[in-house]
Amino acid sequence: MTAATQTRVLPVAEPRTKVPQSPAKRRDWLTALLFLAPFLVVYLVLLVYPLFLGIWISFRDWDLMGGDYGWIGTLNYQDLWSDPVFWRAAGNTLKFAAMTVPSMTLVALLLALAVQGPGRIRAVCRSIFFLSSVFSVTVVTLVWAMVLSPDRGLIAPVVQFFGGTPFNFLGSPTWAMPAIVVTTLWWGVGLPMALFLASLGSIPKELYEAAELDHASRWSVFWRITLPSIRHTVVLVVVLQIVAQLQIFGQPFLMTQGGPANSTRTLVQYIYETSFRDWLVGYGAAMAMVLFVLMMIFSMLQLWLGRQGDDQ
Repeated sequence: MTAATQTRVLPVAEPRTKVPQSPAKRRDWLTALLFLAPFLVVYLVLLVYPLFLGIWISFRDWDLMGGDYGWIGTLNYQDLWSDPVFWRAAGNTLKFAAMTVPSMTLVALLLALAVQGPGRIRAVCRSIFFLSSVFSVTVVTLVWAMVLSPDRGLIAPVVQFFGGTPFNFLGSPTWAMPAIVVTTLWWGVGLPMALFLASLGSIPKELYEAAELDHASRWSVFWRITLPSIRHTVVLVVVLQIVAQLQIFGQPFLMTQGGPANSTRTLVQYIYETSFRDWLVGYGAAMAMVLFVLMMIFSMLQLWLGRQGDDQ
C-alpha cells in the first residue's frame, strides 16, 4: 500500500452526557446563595441602583423636588463643555489628587518603615500616627483652620519669633490648596501606613538575613527586597487614594468654601452646589457621571500598570 492510498482512521468522539447535579451540591449552592443574599441586596440597592438611576437622571431635566421635565438627551453634558466653573473645579480636583496621592503614599511608606518592628516607643508612635485617621472631617478642618490662622494660630508665633509676618494661607489663591493638602495628609496617613505595616510584616526574614550576609546596603535591601515584596500593597494604596482624593469635599468646603477665587472649589463641591443649592439635579448627575468615569479610568490604569511586573 502506497503512502498516497493510506488513510488515517480518527477515533469517534463519544457524545458527552450531562452529569445530573447531586442534591448535596444543589443544597450547598442554595446555602451559599442564602449567605450571599444580604450582601447582594445591599449592593444592588445602595450601589447598582443609584448608579443607573444617576445615569438616567443625567439625561433628563430634573430638579431637587423630583420634578421631571422630560428627556433632554446629552444637553447636560453639552453644557458641561462650555461651563468654565466646571473646568476650573475639575482642574482643582486633579491638581489636589496629583499633590496628595504621591505624597500620601510616600509619607505612609516612610512612616511604616520607621515604626515597624518591636518596641514600646514604636508601638506608641504607630498609635499616634494612626490616631488622626479616626477624627471626623469637621474636627480635622477646625483644628487646622486654627493652626493656620494668621492671628492666633500655631504657626503665627513661630513666624513672629523669627521676625516674619504671619501669612494667611487659606486666604491665598496660591497657598490655599497646599494647606488643604497638608491637612489631608495629617488626617489620612494612618490607614495607608497600617496597610504598609501589614505588608512589611509578611516579608520573609530569610531574605533580609541573606542580604545581611552579602553585606548589602540599606538602599539595595529596600530597592531589591522590600519594594518588590510590597509592590501590590503600593498599587492598592495608590488606587484607594486616587478614588478617595478625587472625591475631596469636606476639607475645602469647610476651610475655604471653595475660595479664594474658586481656587479650591472641587468637583464634588460643585456637584453639591449645583444639585442642592441651584436644584439642577440633572446637571449635577451629569457631573457625577463624569467624575465616576474619571475615577474608573485612573483606577484601571493604575491596576494595569501594577500588573505589568507579574508577567515577567
